[in-house]
Amino acid sequence: MTNAQVVETEVRSRTLIITLNRPAKRNAIDMEMTDLIDDALALLEDDADLRVAVLTSSSGYFSAGTDLTQQASPASRRGGEYGLARRRRSKPVIAAVDGDALGGGFELVLACDIVVAGEQVRFSLPEVKRGVVANSGGLFRAVDRLGHSLAAEMLLTGEPLSVQRAHQAGLVNTIVAPGTALDAAIRIADRIALNSPAALDASMRALDETRAVEDPWRWEITRTAQHRIEESSDHLEGIAAFFAKRTPDWYAAR
Repeated sequence: MTNAQVVETEVRSRTLIITLNRPAKRNAIDMEMTDLIDDALALLEDDADLRVAVLTSSSGYFSAGTDLTQQASPASRRGGEYGLARRRRSKPVIAAVDGDALGGGFELVLACDIVVAGEQVRFSLPEVKRGVVANSGGLFRAVDRLGHSLAAEMLLTGEPLSVQRAHQAGLVNTIVAPGTALDAAIRIADRIALNSPAALDASMRALDETRAVEDPWRWEITRTAQHRIEESSDHLEGIAAFFAKRTPDWYAAR
């Protein structure tokens, strides 16, 4: 495993473990993290010996989402937002979630194929509380993975969703005891790696193609929503209030 990096990688047999490691910032994602996630996923795709990746974290948070010191959600050329959100893949990524996944952190989870989560975990899309929108896939993937009503509740209230409700809705495959999500995810990865490489490739490419059919216009809808909020003063007030640790005054900002 590499040392002193905000994203660490380790190969175990045919599984690539990608660990978010910026605990002082609750694993909030900046451009450096994005580039390293992108590099890790490029390694997954380009190394014929690797079959699957597990995306996890080293701290109490899976990820608090975009580092709000960034002007926009950081993106890579090959993978889009966070190096993953728009990535075309032929190999699966399992999310091993042992801490809360907020905003873009939850959008990372939504971009994964299989989700293993600790029983204490909460998911949220709190962007409306900050005067912004979920612009890294959350506006449509939350609907895909949770259904319209539950996604609408998350997107419009900004309130957290328990792992139990996420499991009932079909997003979370397995709920495990706190601190054991990575081990459980590796066990799933080991089972995947036993299977035919050609069949895995064909199956993943079919899943990816199915997902990609509607993606262009859904990303365009997301871009339109992003432009709408940027035309208001709410996004400036929301971010300012976040850093000042106060309640936003949406109407005074107009």
